[in-house]
Amino acid sequence: MTKLFHWYASLGLATKQFIYLFIVTLLLFLGLAWRNLHEAESLLQNQLTRDAELLVSRTNQYIDASLDNVENMLLLLSTRADLLEKGNEEEAIDTLRKFADYNNSIAKTLYMIRADGSVYSSSQVYFEIIGNPRLQELYALALQNYGSINVSEPYYSPMSGHTLAYVLPITGANKQVLGVMVVELNLDLLTERIAPMIYQSYVLFTKDGNVINRLDSRDKLLPFEQASFPPQLQDGFRKQLVTLKIGVNRIEGHSLNPLVAVKSAKNRLGWSLAAFIEEDYFYQDLQKLNNNYRTASIVWIIVLLLSAYLLSRSFTHPIRRFVEKMDRLNDLQVVAKLPVTRRDEIGRLTQSYNAMLERIQSLLQKTKSAEEQKKEYELKMLRSQIAPHFLYNTLACISSLAKQQRIDEVRDTIRSLVKLLSFSFDKQSEYVSLDEELEGLRMYMHIQQVRYGEQYRYALEIDPSVMHYRILKLTLQPLVENALFHGITPNHGGLITIKAGVEKSMLRLYVRDDGIGIPREQRGKLLQDHPGQDRSAYRFTGIGLRNVHERIRIHHGEPYGLRIGSAMGRGTVIRVDMPLLTESDERLGIWS
Repeated sequence: MTKLFHWYASLGLATKQFIYLFIVTLLLFLGLAWRNLHEAESLLQNQLTRDAELLVSRTNQYIDASLDNVENMLLLLSTRADLLEKGNEEEAIDTLRKFADYNNSIAKTLYMIRADGSVYSSSQVYFEIIGNPRLQELYALALQNYGSINVSEPYYSPMSGHTLAYVLPITGANKQVLGVMVVELNLDLLTERIAPMIYQSYVLFTKDGNVINRLDSRDKLLPFEQASFPPQLQDGFRKQLVTLKIGVNRIEGHSLNPLVAVKSAKNRLGWSLAAFIEEDYFYQDLQKLNNNYRTASIVWIIVLLLSAYLLSRSFTHPIRRFVEKMDRLNDLQVVAKLPVTRRDEIGRLTQSYNAMLERIQSLLQKTKSAEEQKKEYELKMLRSQIAPHFLYNTLACISSLAKQQRIDEVRDTIRSLVKLLSFSFDKQSEYVSLDEELEGLRMYMHIQQVRYGEQYRYALEIDPSVMHYRILKLTLQPLVENALFHGITPNHGGLITIKAGVEKSMLRLYVRDDGIGIPREQRGKLLQDHPGQDRSAYRFTGIGLRNVHERIRIHHGEPYGLRIGSAMGRGTVIRVDMPLLTESDERLGIWS
C-alpha cells in the first residue's frame, strides 16, 4: 500500500486527475446504478399510489363541492314557501327552470311537491307526459328527518336517468309542512367530469355498496355481472369495496387479476371513492429499465475513460497559465487585458475576467464622480436652504394678522414657521422618517394657506405601516411647492393629494394636483439641468424637481428617483421611488 501511495504521489497532475476522476466516478456510477435498479420497483409503485391517493382526494373534494351547491340550492328554494300557494304555479315552474339552468352542471330535474299531491317541475311539459313514480317515496323520505336534508339511494328516474335525489321539506310560518323540495342529480355529467381525474378505473359507491357513477362495459379491470345492462359489478366485488380500509389495498379484479385499490375517506353522505390500478402496470417497464442500465454502464465506462483523459489534459495547462497572469495584477487603475486565445470555457473565463476589470474601473470612476456630485449638491443645499423672500412674505403676513388682532392665527403661523425652520436647519441627519417629513410639510402648507387662503387644499392617503421608513429630508416639500405655484395657482386654487405605500419592494410616494398640467414637450426637461432652472426667489428653498431627483439617484442609484405624468387641464402626478430604509439601516450605513 505504501508503494502504491508513493507511486501515485510521483505522478503528474494530469495523470492524477485522470485516475481520480475515472475511479471515483466509476464507483459512484456502479453504486448508484445497483441501488436504483433495486429500488426502481418500489419507487415506481409508491409514486403511482401516491398520485392515485392525491387524485382520489381531489376528486372527493370536487364531489363535496358539487353537492354543497345542491344543498345551497335546496336551502334557497325552501325559503320560497309562497311558490306553493295557489295561483303561483307559473312562477314556481319558472323559478325551478331558472335554478335548473343555472345549476345544470350537477342538478338534472327539480320538483316542488305540494302537500295535496300537486307537482311542479323544472321540465313541467316532460313531467306531465312521462311522470315520475318515485316522487311519493321521496316525499316520505323528506318527512323522515323533519327539517333536514335527506339523500336517497341511487335509482332510475324517467326524467333524469340514473340518479339520486336530495329532498327537503318546505314549512310555513307556523312550522306546518306545505310541501317538499326535490332535486335529482345529473350523475352522468358528474361521472364525465370526474372521470379524467382518476388514474385508470374508479367506483363511487354508498355505504351500502350501491354504485353511484355510470360504469363502462369496456372497463377491463372490474368484474361485471354477465349479460347485465347497464353494467353492474359482481355482488362479491361490491361487498369487498365496503370492507376496504382507507388508503392502499389489494383486491382481485376481472379474471382474478390483482389490482391495487386506493380508497378515500367517506364524505358527508357516506360515499367513498375507490381508484384501481393493475399490479402488472408497476412491472411492465422494469425489464426494459434493466436492459437500459446494462447498456448504459458499458457506454458510460468507455466515455468515462476518454472524458477523464481529455479533461485532465485540457484543464491543467491553460488554468496554470491563467493563474500566472492573474498573479501579476497589482494596480486596478492601470490594467492590461489578458489576451483571449481560446473559445472554450477558459476563453470565456478570460473574457469575463477582462470585462470584470472594466466594470471595476467603471465603478471606481462612477463612485468617484458620485461622491463629488454628492458633495456639490450638499453644498447647494446648505447655500440655498431658505429663500429670503419666503421669510419676508411670511413675516409680512404675520404682521398683517397682528394688525387685524387675529391673535390665534398669528400664534399658529409663528409656531408653524418656527417648526418649519427647525426642521430645515436640523443638520443631524440628511434622512428623516416619512412621519417627520409629513409634519414639516403640514407646517409649510399651514403657512401657505394663511398667506393665500383655503383655496390651497391638500389631502393625505398614507399607509400607516410606512410612516417609519426613512427618506431624504425635503423630498416632498419641493414637489408640493412646485404643484402649488405651477399647477393650481393658475387655476386660483385646487387640491394636492399625497399618497404613500409599498409597491414592488420599494417605497412609492405620489404627489398629485388637479391643476393646469404640464405640456408634453416640457415634461422631459423638468429633470434635466438648465441654467436658471428652479431659481424662483419666492420658494421656501432653492430645491427643485431636478435637485430632488438627483439627490435620490446619487444616494440610492439609477433605479430610484422621480417619474412625471401629466394631462393638460386635468393635473400632474409625480411618483417618487425610494428604497425601504429603516433607522437601523441608516445607522449601519446600508443607505449609502
